[in-house]
Amino acid sequence: MAIKSWWRWWWLGLLTLGLAAWLPLGCTGLNSPPTPPAPTATLSIYNWATYIDPQALSEFEKRFNVRIKYDTFDSPDTLYAKLKPGNPGYDVIFPSDYLVTRMINEGMLLPLDQAQIPNQVNLSDQFRNPAYDPGNRYSMPYQWGTQGIGYNKKKIGRAIDSWEVMFDPQYRVSWQEESRATLGAVLIALGLDPNTTEASEINRARDWLIQHKGNIIAFAPDTGEELLNQGEVVLAFENSGDVFQVMAENPDIAYSIPKQGAILWVDTMAIPKGAPQVELAHKFINYLLEPQVAAQISNYTRYATPNQTAIQDKLIRAEDLNNPAIYPPPGVMRKLYILKNLPAPTLKLYEAAWNAVKLKVGKA
Repeated sequence: MAIKSWWRWWWLGLLTLGLAAWLPLGCTGLNSPPTPPAPTATLSIYNWATYIDPQALSEFEKRFNVRIKYDTFDSPDTLYAKLKPGNPGYDVIFPSDYLVTRMINEGMLLPLDQAQIPNQVNLSDQFRNPAYDPGNRYSMPYQWGTQGIGYNKKKIGRAIDSWEVMFDPQYRVSWQEESRATLGAVLIALGLDPNTTEASEINRARDWLIQHKGNIIAFAPDTGEELLNQGEVVLAFENSGDVFQVMAENPDIAYSIPKQGAILWVDTMAIPKGAPQVELAHKFINYLLEPQVAAQISNYTRYATPNQTAIQDKLIRAEDLNNPAIYPPPGVMRKLYILKNLPAPTLKLYEAAWNAVKLKVGKA
């Protein structure tokens, strides 16, 4: 009995070895890829929607073995309202130029450790030491563009070059759900400064919008290009890149910087006060300033990059780099306005004007 038992176990062992030799190595687990280590940290980001190439996020996660939590907002007003009561846990945010100044003044941003962002050497001189953040102490530029008019050239029947068409009662239009930008564009259309502090001029823009409420279909929360693409409107006050994204699939759509001028904006990367992962946030900002990554993002979003190295190394899509609506020539640049942070009493005037517009026009 003992001998038979020994023989049975010997035979089973031999059979097991034979099967192991016969089976593909992958089936034994010996050649299985190693299980990747669990992420060491989570980086929480608050940015606009469709405003970064998802592959750039994935690559950062792999390179630094972290997880990214990505939330989106639809206007600078929303970003400010979310952060003003206190940081709910974000590490990197993307405020627009004028909002950076306001957040600095209100103690909402952390100073950047410049030594941890060596890739800032890739930035164009145009975006260094900006008026909204001298010395880039609190922010680094991310993307820039203009706020002009997206339109359906097939339905309009001609190229447009003026703000006047936005007030033509025969056309359905949308404006942005962004108080400073929309009121600023109307001020430009009226031949006024979009940074005016005069109550009479702010109220004139208010009244002009209300007077032309009949053709306003919506104040779009960063979705005007979708309304345009779907045919719900034929004109949309929108960000340049958003319109160029839908132009790629709809040849009837076009974009114009009106001859009276338009708003030029710079969106930035900043670290809000109370960020849980400050060191990792610096790594992410520095990563986005790598020329290859910056080009990857601009080629995806169809916005202009402040990364001069990416431009010089010809990493930007040629058709975009040569497009004057994305990279405007000097003559057009001279007609562009950057929104400024304004004194608190003036901001209340804009807020009151905007509330009156929303009440009278009644569009959500």
